[in-house]
Amino acid sequence: MRFELLNGSNLAYIGDAYYELKVREYLINHNITKNKELQKMSIYFVSASSQAMIMNNLLDILNEEEKKIYLRGRNGVHHVYRKNVDQSEYIVASGFEALIGYLYLKKNTERLDFLMQLVFETVEKNNDNLWEKYRSRSTSSEKKNQ
Repeated sequence: MRFELLNGSNLAYIGDAYYELKVREYLINHNITKNKELQKMSIYFVSASSQAMIMNNLLDILNEEEKKIYLRGRNGVHHVYRKNVDQSEYIVASGFEALIGYLYLKKNTERLDFLMQLVFETVEKNNDNLWEKYRSRSTSSEKKNQ
């Protein structure tokens, strides 16, 4: 398979799966183990608006090849839009996922690991006290259950 020839949607499909797995692994490693909490916290990372914000923060550090792949995913044909998602954010998020998918298929784990670390830092930075929000939510829900 010549993955360089895959269209942006194909790359985004793979990238979405890889990215979702990495986010879930990251959350589990932060001792978030309840399914409801995992779902709530993952939104900070996987929503189209979050991915668009992440991508906008990563653009300056991408090399030319990565920018081309991002544009391939962003500029691809998008037949389906979710009703509750801003279309411009969805398009940027598709480019982000295409980039992740391309690097995964290329087996460029060093670059992927570097970008994923920046992703996690970016989300945390743009969601002040992300882990404190989680801890306060889980503490208040524990009190309700008692």
